Amino acid sequence: MFRQISRNLLARSSMIRSSRSLSTDLPAAATADQTFIDAWKKVVPNLDPPKTPLTFMQSRPPIPSALPTKLTVNFVLPYQSELSNKEVDMVIIPATTGQMGVLPGHVPTIAELKPGVLSVHEGNDVTKYFISSGFAFIHGNSFADIVAVEATPLDQIDPAQVQKGLAEFTQKLSSASTDLEKAEAQIGVDVHSALNSALTG
Repeated sequence: MFRQISRNLLARSSMIRSSRSLSTDLPAAATADQTFIDAWKKVVPNLDPPKTPLTFMQSRPPIPSALPTKLTVNFVLPYQSELSNKEVDMVIIPATTGQMGVLPGHVPTIAELKPGVLSVHEGNDVTKYFISSGFAFIHGNSFADIVAVEATPLDQIDPAQVQKGLAEFTQKLSSASTDLEKAEAQIGVDVHSALNSALTG
């Protein structure tokens, strides 16, 4: 009895899966709702209609039939764009699950980033950034969007300041009396330890 029920459930779930299209296969949404714009102009003819996020977003190109040779990377911070539509060979990101290499044709993935080194490989050139945290969105069409809270090129980091910060936060952690102080000190220790590992490794 149990086997027959589980077979029926498996058959149903595979039918549902085969009938659903992947999100990357869906057509891009229209950038403006003409009905809304017409209604807006009737009510407030002197003001432009409000823009939605879709107005500013460009739809991603479709997934290519052949594996591309390059990975297109967008690497942004809250205050600037480090890389915009840059074609590279590979990026290595510091995901919370470990170092993750991303090549052209990578499976679509969302990864949370931890403090560590982001490496951008372009032929024999490797550019390294230390990032504090963020997210990486890898799309099925060989596009990767990397969003970091803070990033600094690794060659601009002063090792003496890192050692000083690590010592200060370690001392704060040992003398912390409240949970908040312990959490703040632990974050400082984690970031400075990752910075130290990046510079010495």
